[in-house]
Amino acid sequence: MMELTRMVQKVVKESSWWERRGIDWSILAAAFLCLPPAFLLLGSSRILCFSAGLLLMGVAHAVITTKGAHLASHGALSESQAWGKLWAIFFIEICGSFSARAAIRGHIKMHHAHTNVIGLGDSSLWKAPFLPRTVYLFVAPLAVPIITPLVALAHLRDSWGHTDSWGHTVRTILMVSLGLRSQHWLLIRVSGFLSPLSALLCMLACRAMFSVPYIHVNIFQHIGLHMFSATSRPKRIIQMTHGVLNLPRNVLLDWMFGHSLISCHVEHHLFPFLSDHMCLKVKPIVCKYLSEKKLPYQEDSYLSRLRLFFHKYKELMVFAPPITELVGVQ
Repeated sequence: MMELTRMVQKVVKESSWWERRGIDWSILAAAFLCLPPAFLLLGSSRILCFSAGLLLMGVAHAVITTKGAHLASHGALSESQAWGKLWAIFFIEICGSFSARAAIRGHIKMHHAHTNVIGLGDSSLWKAPFLPRTVYLFVAPLAVPIITPLVALAHLRDSWGHTDSWGHTVRTILMVSLGLRSQHWLLIRVSGFLSPLSALLCMLACRAMFSVPYIHVNIFQHIGLHMFSATSRPKRIIQMTHGVLNLPRNVLLDWMFGHSLISCHVEHHLFPFLSDHMCLKVKPIVCKYLSEKKLPYQEDSYLSRLRLFFHKYKELMVFAPPITELVGVQ
């Protein structure tokens, strides 16, 4: 791992700011620039214009709340820790309607630290064993925009008792409320929705537009691979190469969710501090190194994983996957 880290750090040091941060910032900026025309198109009485506005806002929301929030949670949007915290609050709380503290704890301190460890980092947050497979894979994700702020409130309730819990709770509620209210107000004032209910339904439609592939990506790249116990796990490079999978390049998903969540997920788990573009840049180095060391570099298609989960839903999502004994492979 140290040898590979030195190789990757060398590439990072030789890269320009544009490669390290600028390209990803330009994609996020493009998403924000899509919002004004989206609001205007949603005010049109023509079905094609309205549909274009709905699609444009859905894409922009996916980029901002998935790619932006993910990069912000890792501090990959800025080299300054202070700015990093501000971007995390902006993208996760205001735009994503979730608690920045809970997101960072759940994603960084649990999922990344304990990838595929049963009960800790095994994507158990997205399991709902009481749901039939068709409902879970294709219907339940549409409720993510409603579930997200409710889960955030549950996390805030669980944090009560900490020294700064009240300040954190108030801030999160205010930021989440600001984000939701701002979009709702703009839909009424700019797009011209006649009733608060119709504006709310439009909000939910935009926010749920890409929630199905979002949930799919969350489970496809880990569940069904090697799983480990909390008390016995292999070295980090063994754990990540056996428990993480890349999906192929996809123009739409790569832009909306980011390379680190789609085609460079292995690189992202090995080097979580890298931005999406830098993950893509070091991908050939990581792939070659793992091949030389005879370590797996796992890749599979979206449709292949979907078929696997559809046919093995009970085995993978209802029952806990069996623990893999790789501790001796050092």
